Amino acid sequence: MAVHSASEHVLAGLDPEQRSAVTAPAGPVCILAGAGTGKTRAITSRIAHRALSGEISPRHVLAVTFTARAAAEMRHRLTLLGAHGVQARTFHAAALRQVRYFAPRLLSGRAMPELLDSKVRLVTLAAARVGLRTDRAAARDLAGEIEWAKSSLVEPTDYMVAAARALRDTPHEPAKVAEVFTAYEQLKRSNGVIDFEDMLRAAVWGIEEHPDVGEQIRTQYRHFVVDEYQDVNPLQQRLLDAWLAGRNDLTVVGDASQTIYSFTGATSAYLVDFPRRHRNATVVRLVRDYRSTPQVVGLANAVISQARGTEARLRLELSGQRPPGPEPDLRIFTDEPAEANAVAARCRSLIDAGTPAKEIAVLFRVNAQSEAYEKALTEAAVPYVVQGAERFFERTEVRQAMVALRAATRSIPGETPLPAAVVEALTAVGWAPDAPPAGGAARERWEALSALVQLSEEYAASPEVVPIGEAASVERPVTLTDFTEELARRAAQQHVPTVDGVTLASLHSAKGLEWDAVFLIGLAEGTMPTTYAKTVEQVEEERRLLYVGITRARQWLWLSYAAARSPGGRARRPSRFLPQLDRSGGTERASGGVGPAAKRPERRRTQIVSCRICGATLLAGPDRKLGRCPTCPSDIDDELHERLREWRQRVAGAQKVPAYVIFTDATLIALAERRPERSEELIAIAGIGPRKLGLYGESVLALVGGAGVDDVCPEKTFEISS
Repeated sequence: MAVHSASEHVLAGLDPEQRSAVTAPAGPVCILAGAGTGKTRAITSRIAHRALSGEISPRHVLAVTFTARAAAEMRHRLTLLGAHGVQARTFHAAALRQVRYFAPRLLSGRAMPELLDSKVRLVTLAAARVGLRTDRAAARDLAGEIEWAKSSLVEPTDYMVAAARALRDTPHEPAKVAEVFTAYEQLKRSNGVIDFEDMLRAAVWGIEEHPDVGEQIRTQYRHFVVDEYQDVNPLQQRLLDAWLAGRNDLTVVGDASQTIYSFTGATSAYLVDFPRRHRNATVVRLVRDYRSTPQVVGLANAVISQARGTEARLRLELSGQRPPGPEPDLRIFTDEPAEANAVAARCRSLIDAGTPAKEIAVLFRVNAQSEAYEKALTEAAVPYVVQGAERFFERTEVRQAMVALRAATRSIPGETPLPAAVVEALTAVGWAPDAPPAGGAARERWEALSALVQLSEEYAASPEVVPIGEAASVERPVTLTDFTEELARRAAQQHVPTVDGVTLASLHSAKGLEWDAVFLIGLAEGTMPTTYAKTVEQVEEERRLLYVGITRARQWLWLSYAAARSPGGRARRPSRFLPQLDRSGGTERASGGVGPAAKRPERRRTQIVSCRICGATLLAGPDRKLGRCPTCPSDIDDELHERLREWRQRVAGAQKVPAYVIFTDATLIALAERRPERSEELIAIAGIGPRKLGLYGESVLALVGGAGVDDVCPEKTFEISS
């Protein structure tokens, strides 16, 4: 009775779909769990319910996930639920434990070889052995490519064909990468070390080739749970199959719409194909979103609804369960500095209103975008932390570039225009203003140095004012020396240590996290999606990346892009993934498809309306009517607003129509704030067209000019022409 009561207690508070997942019968179970739908609660409750009911023994369960943090969270929840003894580990931790334990038996009494913490050192040596000189960034890219190959079960001899099939953007010619791969494997063997992929392979080999080891592991682990199943790679799936050995007590949970690590070898194919691979599998969909407001959930649904491809077959339409919140803020700015300053100001106002800084995040596509936000937040006295990367001025390539720039002040003529001088100095350290190199780390290094060039262009646009007398001054072009001093000042400002602060993070490193307020910035074509996304599949992964960013927000969501990188720069278009505006300033679903063959719905022209206070482009209908952002201060004339309300009531009564038919509340507020004095100013207010101008324009302008309600409509009715 007590056992039954304990297992029933686990079910308390679960929604119907979560309960279905928890109580599903033994065998293959696939839980498709959208963002914020309580997937961790569902899988830990399933384990606890089965254990407490006596169906399984906790010590026979192996639950695997992808991060140590997620594994620790799973163990903590299982302990609270009373399911003691469950092994919850990452794939690598589980494999390491098994290989270490069985090493004497597998290796004829020898201990397990040393495990490499990083491939970079040996890859650098391997590259040199085949005649390829590499810096640290290039070595990291080669190491990443080798890691992809090994995770995808690709041998050095098969690398060229596999890379071509996968359309890999290789850091060097595929034949040369294959040579480095071969040399790396030889160096590992001669040094008696293994890497993480070798360890997973060793675990598979131990089970498949040593019956006694396989039998012992199968006796120990009989029930398996895999979290984030959309991120499994072929090597991890091979290990999972070895653990299962044909058995089917497997529960997987994942969300195909959050597949964003394909470049590492992860694939959602195993999640998509789960019902086919496991006949009679139970499939449960969790769609109730407890994290985000319905407004945030609605935007997430709109973005992912346009997805195409394999992953789109399993997309979920989420249903927000929280009380309504503010509409997502969609903004366009003239340039990136203006965008960064506006974000910093909004962060400051949120913190002043009581939102903890640690509950705010600014998310971007590439790490090089962080510098503008580090500067803007510093100047706004907003503390911040950089997640998953170093601060801009702490990055190795940036520190090296600053040294090169200081050295160049002694060799480059002082009259050289600043941007040209910076380009010349950076060229000396290997940067080229051409197309960026292949490979993620090398490209990131190139983008960081490009950011310095962009900074020099912005700095050069603000010449120094030099006094020449008591009442006169002249402008002096800024020099390379001035610029190096400015960089040193910014670096010093941004080295102030912080404990809790606004999180600056890339969209990839934000996966699995959430905040009260999220700023998604730089949402322009070429950045989101990145210009490096050349295939339909790569573009779709970019869409899913934006979807992941949107679903990180609990309450407030800001999406923005700058029409140009720097003041006066080349114009850019907003991301194709953003909902498009209709004529009234609302939103319609973003057009679907990718590439020239995709048929796009015709877009209606939308007049650009800017906030009259801060200058941001206004996208939401009510904001466009008011002519200001909802967070900018109102300057409403309360007395005029009251007269306009009374006038509207009289006119509506005379015409026997609802008051909003005359003018909406938002239009009345806009009139009382903007106080138009001419017909041209009146018709510029969204919601007042030529027809209403002809009907009511004279009366409204009179009221704004100080006339009383009785003066403009004594016993007067307004005839509506058909």
